[in-house]
Amino acid sequence: MNSELGFGGLVIPRIIRRLGPGVRWKFSNFPKLLRGWRIIVATVFNIPTFYGRLYVRLRKASGEWVEYGLVSCRVVTTAFVELMVDQLQTETSVWGDFKYHDSGVGVTGAAVGDTDIETTDGESRVAGTQTENAANIYESVGTIAYTTTKAITEHGLFNAASGVTLLDRHTFSAINVENGDSIKLGALAA
Repeated sequence: MNSELGFGGLVIPRIIRRLGPGVRWKFSNFPKLLRGWRIIVATVFNIPTFYGRLYVRLRKASGEWVEYGLVSCRVVTTAFVELMVDQLQTETSVWGDFKYHDSGVGVTGAAVGDTDIETTDGESRVAGTQTENAANIYESVGTIAYTTTKAITEHGLFNAASGVTLLDRHTFSAINVENGDSIKLGALAA
């Protein structure tokens, strides 16, 4: 007893790419990445330095994800360095609390003298999850949900739900959000 089974048809391979912000957004944001030139110099010459990096994923209300990746590199604020020196002298509980993410709509470039978000977006700060990403790299990941349409252009990492000390502030090209959208922010300090 013999039997045969045959299949026929055409298979067309297709590449499915992860949805991203597009070349135009990346091009407009590139100068903001270059503001981290001090970090490159410190790395090349093996000079110890603290700096922050910000990674962004946008989750649309529809459920689709838009991968922005690395959007900014900046040095930490003077306020954080002053707190670090104070904590070496007298440790308090605020030292381990740098997990509160805030976003805003300000357009002035980030600077080491910053102490707050330039223009808040009206959403509450959210507590992120703290981990050690790799040896000597601190990471906090938080997700901010939005209730109105706005163009998010800045992020800050703080040690309390309101006020207190800003670890670092990042600015980047506008990420447009609508009601129901959320941004997952990964802030790294090394």
